[in-house]
Amino acid sequence: MTTTTIRIDYSTLPEGFDLSRPDAIAEVIEQALRESGIPAEATDVLSHLKIELPTAQLGAASRTLAEMRLI
Repeated sequence: MTTTTIRIDYSTLPEGFDLSRPDAIAEVIEQALRESGIPAEATDVLSHLKIELPTAQLGAASRTLAEMRLI
């Protein structure tokens, strides 16, 4: 299986995300992707969020992230 990594800089997050709790942000994003059927892992990497997911589900993940106004 091929894996894709998406990086989202904290400075680009829309209002409503508590930047003081990056682990909680990662958890919310990971849960939203999993609810969409995408087995993703989101983690805090100091300056940005790192989301890893199967490349075959990149389109579906992009839709979910766009709905969340993250991309």
